[in-house]
Amino acid sequence: MDFNFFDQETLNCPYEFYETLQEQAPVYHLPDTNIYMVSRHADIKKISKDTKTFSNNFNHLLKGPEPAPEVTEIYNRAWQPVDTLVTADPPKHKTYRTLVNKVFNLKRVNTMAEYMEKIVHELIDGFIEKGECDFVKEFTTPLPVYVIADQLGVPRKDLKEFKEWSDSFARRLSQLATPEEQIEDAENIVAFQFYFADMIKKRSEEPKDDMITDLVNTVINDAETGEQRKLSMEELQNLLQQLMVAGNETTTSAITSGMVSLINNPQQMQAIQADPGKIANAVEEILRMESPSAGLWRVVTEDTELHGVKIPKESLVMLRYHAANHDRAVFENPTDIDIERSNASDHIAFGQGIHFCPGAMLARKEMVIAFTALFERLKDFEIVEEKSDLNFWPNIVLRGRKGLYLSFKKK
Repeated sequence: MDFNFFDQETLNCPYEFYETLQEQAPVYHLPDTNIYMVSRHADIKKISKDTKTFSNNFNHLLKGPEPAPEVTEIYNRAWQPVDTLVTADPPKHKTYRTLVNKVFNLKRVNTMAEYMEKIVHELIDGFIEKGECDFVKEFTTPLPVYVIADQLGVPRKDLKEFKEWSDSFARRLSQLATPEEQIEDAENIVAFQFYFADMIKKRSEEPKDDMITDLVNTVINDAETGEQRKLSMEELQNLLQQLMVAGNETTTSAITSGMVSLINNPQQMQAIQADPGKIANAVEEILRMESPSAGLWRVVTEDTELHGVKIPKESLVMLRYHAANHDRAVFENPTDIDIERSNASDHIAFGQGIHFCPGAMLARKEMVIAFTALFERLKDFEIVEEKSDLNFWPNIVLRGRKGLYLSFKKK
C-alpha cells in the first residue's frame, strides 16, 4: 500500500484510500518515514485523550525541512516560537486554554452575530448585480478575514497584508514551500510579528474592546508554576498566529467546499433552500464531509503499540480527521452529503479532547450566517468550470480548494 499526501488525485478524492486504511491498516506506517497515520474515528478520539503518550509539542515541525541560512537569519530578527495552546501539553496547555476560552466565550460570539450578518450582506451586495462572482476571492476569503481581523483590532486598510501573513503561515504548514517561498514566508512572518508587537504595546497602554486587548492585559494563572502573570511577547505572538490562521483559512475552505458539495447534489441544495431551518445541521454535515482541518500531528513520548503496530518513541502520528469523518463504522454512506444526517455533529472536524478548537462556536455561527444570507438572496447556483480550479491545495494539515467561480440568479 502506498500513499502520497500530495498526489493531486488523492488530494481531491482520498476516500477509497481512507476506507482501505480503516479496514486493513488503521495504523499506517508511511514508508521510509517515522510517520504513522491513524484513520479510525474511535482511535483518534482515544489518542486525543492520551496527552501523556501522544504529545502536542510539535512546534519544531512547523519549521519544515532544514531552512537555508538566509531563512534562519530572517527569523532571527524577531521573536522565536514557544509552545502555546495547539502545541502545548498539560499542565502548560491549561494556562492558554483558560484564557482563550474567555476570549471566545458564548456571549462574545452571540453579540457578533449582527455584525457578521452585516459583513455577509455587504459582500453579497458587491457582486449580486453581476450574476456571477469569484466566490473565493469575493466572499469566502474576505468574510472570515474581516471577522477575525476586526476582532483582533486590525484596521481594514491592513487586511491585504494580514491575509498575506496568514497565507504564509498556512503554506509553512504544507511543508512544500520552494526556497524562494520560504524566504517570502519568513519575511511575511517577521513582518507579522513586528506589526503585532506594536499593536500589543498600544493595547497595553490604551485598551480597547477587542480580543488582542483581552490577551494582552489579562493576568493568567500559570498552570506550571502557580505564578500570576501576563503573557510574554513570545506567547502573545504565538497565540495571535494560531488565532489568525485558524480564524480564517479553515472557514474559507469549509464554505467554499460546502457550496461545491451542495451544487453537485441538487436535491440537497433544494432541501436546504426550501427550509432554512436545516442550515445548522447542514453546516455540521459540511464540516464532516470537508474537514478543512484535515489532520493534526502528535509526537509519541514513549514506545507504544496500537492495533499490533509498534510505534517507537519520537515517532510522528498524523491524526487524520478527514478520514475519521468518513469512517463507515460511524457514518452511513460517508461519502454522500446528507444535510439531515442525524449524527452529523459526531464529526471531529474541530479536533477532540483538550485541544478541541476554541473557535468552533464562532466558525459554526459564521457558516450558518453565510449560508443563510446566500440562500435568502440568491438561487440557481452553478459552477463556472472554465473559471474555477476545484483542485485542493497540497497541504498535510489544511484542506481547501484553490478556486471557485459561480453564476447565480437574484431572488
